[in-house]
Amino acid sequence: MIRTHYIKDAKGRIGEDITLAGWVHDTRDIGKVRFLILRDKSGLIQLFAKKGAVDDAVFEQMVHPRETVLAVKGHTVASKIASGGVEFAPSSIEVLSVPEVKIPLDLTGKVPAELDVRLDNRYVDLRAPRTRAIFTIRAKAAQAFRQSLISQGFEEMHPTCLAAAATEGGADVFSVKYFEKEATLVQSPQFYKQFAVVGGMDKVFMTTPVFRAEKHNTLTHLNEVLQMDAEMGFADDNDALDALERTFLDILQVVAIECKEELELLNSPLNVPAKVPRLTYSELVDKLNSADVKMEWGEDFDTAKEAKLAELTGQEAFFITRWPTALRAFYSMPLEENDEICKAYDLEYRGREISSGAQRIHVPALLIEQLKKRGLEPKSFEFYINAFRMGAPPHAGWSIGLERLVMKMCNLHNIREAVMFPRDRTRLTP
Repeated sequence: MIRTHYIKDAKGRIGEDITLAGWVHDTRDIGKVRFLILRDKSGLIQLFAKKGAVDDAVFEQMVHPRETVLAVKGHTVASKIASGGVEFAPSSIEVLSVPEVKIPLDLTGKVPAELDVRLDNRYVDLRAPRTRAIFTIRAKAAQAFRQSLISQGFEEMHPTCLAAAATEGGADVFSVKYFEKEATLVQSPQFYKQFAVVGGMDKVFMTTPVFRAEKHNTLTHLNEVLQMDAEMGFADDNDALDALERTFLDILQVVAIECKEELELLNSPLNVPAKVPRLTYSELVDKLNSADVKMEWGEDFDTAKEAKLAELTGQEAFFITRWPTALRAFYSMPLEENDEICKAYDLEYRGREISSGAQRIHVPALLIEQLKKRGLEPKSFEFYINAFRMGAPPHAGWSIGLERLVMKMCNLHNIREAVMFPRDRTRLTP
């Protein structure tokens, strides 16, 4: 390896001879003393060299264009002035790569760049400390999701991204040519995780991309997103809510502990509640109407109402349970005592829905009835219904949208910031 240590590790090795490698973040020349800020994925460190006190070749190498790639040998020294309490005294500097074109972004953050410019040049934007913080948090959240569900006895699975029909019965799908057949990119892994549970796997989870051909231009929607899904057999909606609550809190806890510096950089402190309250749809409609925000029972919550509910409940995170059946997917289990209400639920976090789920219908006749009520043709879902004709247990599950979760944890204005290479109505590159 070219480097012996990352910058973050070097700060704890005062006086040791080590090799760092990274990019020139910034430089400062004040005559007989030169400073160079070196950056790698773990952070920044200041190099210093005084003319006459170091080899002339080293002193000359302290001036380079930003984003020049260097390998630097030397040792760290304690400093009361430098950020982080240490500086790096170089004994040799090797140039590994020099930029051949003008860098389109100021990665120091002194000159802000438009988001489209950043996304067009994502391979450079990823070097910026703020952007790097977002994706460190995203990676840690995905890792915590897996660890939490494994600890709860779930088994990981990997569904297909191609299907012969729309998995949610809608028209907003991307069509693709599959040899001599027509296929679609999967809108949801819903059916496949249910098949795994019906097949006896009992408790499964997955992290998978899904695709929706919705022609929206909002700050909170994308056409390709990463879903973190779970499904559990021999379970009802309350069992699934318990698993979702634990997983969500585990993610927050891991990120809060292991990403403190990144959260500080993003100015987004993370609170981890002891529990997530469960409120019914009807209770929340009443809360809105009591606050003079008019809403009819049976309407969905729009973005403004979601934000208002966070204010009215005084909770950063809460569940919305017992939804109107007509608002939810056809496979959501209705209540026995009132089939206009179903066992569906959403998780709201910082004024936005980040997770959705339900207990599923596992009775074929009831599935057919619900499909017909929505104007859908049961024959088109025969492959799905057949799975429950062979002995299916009650089951329930949910999905967390990773991008929305990261957006809210990081206090981002636009969901595209939470995706390395976002796909929306107009963006297909890089």
